[in-house]
Amino acid sequence: MAKADLHQTRNIGIMAHIDAGKTTTSERILFYTGLTHKIGETHDGSATMDWMEQEQERGITITSAATTTYWNYADKKYKINLIDTPGHVDFTVEVERSLRVLDGAVAVFCAVGGVEPQSETVWRQADKYNVPRVGYVNKMDRSGADFYSVVSQMRSVLKANPCPIQIPIGAQESFRGVVDLIRMKALYWHDESMGADYSAEEIPAEMLDEAQEWRDKMLEQVAEFDDVLMEKFFDDPSTITEDEIHNAIRKATLAQAMQPVVCGTSFKNKGVQPLLDAVCAYLPCPLDTEAITGVNPRTDEEVSRKPDEKEPLTALAFKIATDPYVGRLCFVRVYAGMLSAGSYVFNTRSGKKERISRIFQMHSNKQNPVDQIGAGDICAIVGVKDIRTGDTLCDENNQIVLESMDFPAPVIGIAVEPKTQKDLDKLDNGLAKLAEEDPTFTVHTDEQSGQTVISGMGELHLDIIIDRLRREFKVECNQGKPQVSYKEAITQEVQLREVYKKQSGGRGKFADIIVKVGPADPGVTGLQFTSEVKGGNVPTEFIPSVEKGFKAAMENGVLAGYPLDSLKVTLLDGSYHAVDSDALSFEICAIQAFKHACEKAKPALLEPIMKLEVITPEESMGDVIGDLNRRRGMVNGMDTNRSGARVVKANVPLAETFGYVTALRTISSGRATSSMEFLEYAAVSANLAREVLKERNGRVELI
Repeated sequence: MAKADLHQTRNIGIMAHIDAGKTTTSERILFYTGLTHKIGETHDGSATMDWMEQEQERGITITSAATTTYWNYADKKYKINLIDTPGHVDFTVEVERSLRVLDGAVAVFCAVGGVEPQSETVWRQADKYNVPRVGYVNKMDRSGADFYSVVSQMRSVLKANPCPIQIPIGAQESFRGVVDLIRMKALYWHDESMGADYSAEEIPAEMLDEAQEWRDKMLEQVAEFDDVLMEKFFDDPSTITEDEIHNAIRKATLAQAMQPVVCGTSFKNKGVQPLLDAVCAYLPCPLDTEAITGVNPRTDEEVSRKPDEKEPLTALAFKIATDPYVGRLCFVRVYAGMLSAGSYVFNTRSGKKERISRIFQMHSNKQNPVDQIGAGDICAIVGVKDIRTGDTLCDENNQIVLESMDFPAPVIGIAVEPKTQKDLDKLDNGLAKLAEEDPTFTVHTDEQSGQTVISGMGELHLDIIIDRLRREFKVECNQGKPQVSYKEAITQEVQLREVYKKQSGGRGKFADIIVKVGPADPGVTGLQFTSEVKGGNVPTEFIPSVEKGFKAAMENGVLAGYPLDSLKVTLLDGSYHAVDSDALSFEICAIQAFKHACEKAKPALLEPIMKLEVITPEESMGDVIGDLNRRRGMVNGMDTNRSGARVVKANVPLAETFGYVTALRTISSGRATSSMEFLEYAAVSANLAREVLKERNGRVELI
C-alpha cells in the first residue's frame, strides 16, 4: 500500500450494548460499500459478520469479526478495516482487544434503550485506549424512540460531549429521514433500492426553525475548538464554510473533546451512508497517531515507531482464531514497517523467530490472500506456532515490546468430563485450543477432586464453549453445577519472623526473614512489595526470591486455596548463612511466612458481585424487587424509561444469579428483560463463608 493511501485508511470498530444493532449496521455497511450483494440479518441467522453457527442460532455476536471494505467520500476512495464487536458482557474481552488496535470507533445506541449498562462498559474501554468515537443513534423507527433523550444521556451518564450533526425528521413509525445540519439539507432514503439511493432535498418548512436552532448549537460547540470559526460565528455565521465545519469537528473528535452524533435506522436502511461519511471525515487515519511507543527488551529504554513502511517492523497480535480450513489464524495490527508472506518475524515474549507462511485480508470468516501488508493495516497471518494474544512481533535487530492487554479474571467455573474415556485426549486438545483463542477462558485441574474445571466470564460464555467443544472438536461433555470463582483477602496487618532450616547431610538450607504482611493500598492489585533491609542482613540477590515466594503463594489462600488479588509485604530484616543460604531457601521461607501470616491476619472470603439492570412492567415491579431481596440483592435505584416500563438497578452476588433469566421470565410472564455485568469482589458474610468452605473442603475453618 502506498504511504499516501494511509490518509484514506480507517481502522474502526462498532461497539454497543447488546441488541443496539451493531451487526445489523455492519451488514448495511457491507451492502452499501458493495462488498455483499444481499443484506444479511441477525434474526434469521444470515448475517455475514455473525459466521459462527452459535451466533446464527442465537442472533448474538460472540467473536469480533474483521472485514475490509471501501467507501467513496469527497471524491476519494477510503479503505475501511471494520471490526464488529459483541455486545454481551460475557464476551467483553473481544471488545477490549479490538479497541486496543483500532484508531476509531462507532458507538451505536438504541434510540429507545438509550445509554444501557454495556454501553457504559464499552465507552470506558474506549476511554482507556484513547479511541476517538462517532455516535450513531439507531432504531429511530421503533416505538418510544427519542434522539434528543439519548444525546442528553450520553452527556449525563457517559460524561461525553456529544454534538449532533444531524437531527431526525419524525420519530417512531413517522421517521422519514434526517436533516444534515452542516449542509442544511433534508436526506430521504428510497425504499425501492433497499436504501442504497437517497436524495438531498429542502428542509420541510415546519422544521426550519428547529434545524436552525440545532445548527447554531452545533456551530457554538464546534467553534470552541477553532479560533477562526469562533470569530466568524460571532461576526457573521453565514460566512462559515462546510469545509471549515468539517475540519473543526475532525480536530475536536481526534482530541476526544467531542463526539459527532448521527441517527438512523439500520434495519429499515436509513442513515448508514452519512454514518460512513462521518467515519471517513472525522475518525483518525493511522498517520494521525504520531508514533506508537514501546520498550526495547534489551535496554529497557522507551522506543517509538512512526506509522511508516520504512521503519522497522512493529506489529501486535490481538486475536487468535482456529479456522477449519487454514488452521490457526492470528489477527495482527501492523503499526510500522512491512509484513511479507514467507518472511520471518521475532516474537519478543517467546524470544523466537516465527515464519509467516501466508497473509490474508479478512472478510468475516473468508480470507483473501495478499503478499504483504504495510504500516497502519490489519490482517490475519497463518503459519505461526507460538503466538498468543497481546504478543509483539518485530524485527529481530530492532526489538520492541508494545504494551500488552489486561484481561479480567474469570468469575464462574464448571467441572467438565468427557462422556467416554476415549474422548479424554480430544477434550484436552479442544480446551487448549479454545483457551489459546480466549484469554478470559481458563482451564485447570482441581487439586482436591481431580476434576477439570473450566472458568469464564458468565453462564453464556461457558455454554458457548461447551457447544463449540461438541461441534468443532466432536466431544460430548458431562458438566457439573456452576461454581463461583471466589477469592481471598486478609483484613489485618501482621508482623512475624519466619526461619527456614533444613539439614540433610552436606550443605543445608537456611533463610530467616522478618516481614510485615497486610492488605494492599486502595486501588492496588497484585503484590505490593518493598524492602527496608539495612546493612546487608539479607543479601540483595536474595530479596527478589522473597518477592517471588510471596507472589507464588498468593495463588493459594489459607482458607480454601482461593487466590488473593492483592497483598502488601514489607521485608523488614532477616539473616543468612554464608554456606547454607541460597535463593530457593528464601523463596520457600517466604511461602511459609505467607501461610503463617495470613492465618493470623483475619482472612476473609470474597465473592464476585454483579451489576444488574432489570426493565420490567409496572405490575411485576414488586415481585422483581422481592426476588432480588431473596437473592441477597442490594437495590440501588428505580427509574421509569421512555416507554413507561420500570428500570430497577441492583448489585447481586453472582452465586445468586444462576438461572436468573428463567426466573425473571416466570415472574413477569416473559415481559421483563435483564442485563448484567461484573462490578467488584466483596466480602462474604461469616455464615455464608462457612457454608462455602464446608462445601469446598469439608472443613469449617474461619479464623
